Amino acid sequence: MKGEVMWPRLVASKVLKRLGSTNFVADFPSDGSEDLLEIPHHFDKRSHSSGDIIFSDPHEETQNYSVFVNTWNVGGVVPTDDFNVDDLLGTCHTSCDIYVFGFQEVVPLRAANVLGLESGRISAKWNSLIRQALNKKGKENTNSPKNGNANIDENIGQLFPQEFSCIISKQMVGILISVWVRNDFRSFIRYPSVSCVGCGVMGCLGNKGAVSVRFQLHQTSLCFVCTHLASGGREGDEKIRNSNVAEIFSRTTFPKGSSLELPRKILDHDRVILLGDLNYRISLPESTTRILVEKGDWNALLEKDQLRMELMDGQVFEGWQEGMIKFAPTYKYYPNSSNFYYGRPEVKRGEKKRSPAWCDRIIWYGEGLKKQLYARGESTLSDHRPVKAIFSTQVRVSRKLKRLQSFFLSERFDQITSQLEMHSE
Repeated sequence: MKGEVMWPRLVASKVLKRLGSTNFVADFPSDGSEDLLEIPHHFDKRSHSSGDIIFSDPHEETQNYSVFVNTWNVGGVVPTDDFNVDDLLGTCHTSCDIYVFGFQEVVPLRAANVLGLESGRISAKWNSLIRQALNKKGKENTNSPKNGNANIDENIGQLFPQEFSCIISKQMVGILISVWVRNDFRSFIRYPSVSCVGCGVMGCLGNKGAVSVRFQLHQTSLCFVCTHLASGGREGDEKIRNSNVAEIFSRTTFPKGSSLELPRKILDHDRVILLGDLNYRISLPESTTRILVEKGDWNALLEKDQLRMELMDGQVFEGWQEGMIKFAPTYKYYPNSSNFYYGRPEVKRGEKKRSPAWCDRIIWYGEGLKKQLYARGESTLSDHRPVKAIFSTQVRVSRKLKRLQSFFLSERFDQITSQLEMHSE
């Protein structure tokens, strides 16, 4: 009897140890300890209780960066080779500086996948599709004719490259997060790391939980948390999701770093964005929910949206914010269907009914983040619709470093101008 009890605990312990690994895939692997540029850090340590930073260095200024975030539960469906990631990017013609893609159920949540090692095949497939889409977008933005001289535009494109590289990609069972940045400021990103927390079977397996990634851009720390919380539409199931969130916040731990006292917990970072299939539902009878969805009465539905109520209640989500929702619920659709929610009246008898809900969300924590866009996509690959957001964020930059950047860019521009003059003679 004792052995029967210990066996699942031993299995869970082994899997949990694997989930906690800080290893991740990246185009430019880093152990987080090496600085590509020597950047001064003349500021006091963070006050972990308040989350504020007190500076003693007056020689700093802020610089704005744009961040694109996407979350999508793909329902265990593997994308085809010709799947168009532009569907996730939507009509965002302006190229952002940072792209964060979060996926849930990239593999079916069967026992073999939950207990087995990830092969990396699926995550490699998604990353390949993302690479094609981002680099295509970058080339369109940099090589579009601006002054009628294709040679000059080509050289200017070399001076200000828009190609993107993956700095972190990590999969835990069905949860995958992939972070991409523009190559021209990759050298200002340091200390990339990951932390995985499983909240699923036996309270620790990775069929539910979160993969969190963090890095420091210049002198500001950013953290992205890709989550898949407990499912269920019964009364009280939202409390299980709240418990999942509390576990993720308490158990997620990052390494300190070598030359800087970096934040170790999620909420101690300067900017935090949480994305994923949070699975919060609408606390209304199913028939009422469907009637309001048919009418497009989002305000009436949002009054009973569980996540909105949790955000206002301010307990597990104290200090968190979300943009205004002006789009239809993202769950649950018939796969490959454009406008039919699962469980409509004409379905077969005995088929499960799932009330429509905004399961897929993006919320944020911390000062210095400003939402520019919050919308859903219309890809029909799975029973969820993807959700995207664009943020602008202020990042602290040393003035000394900024002058150094300007010097190198000026030198490079002079070199290109000289070469162009030589070719024109």
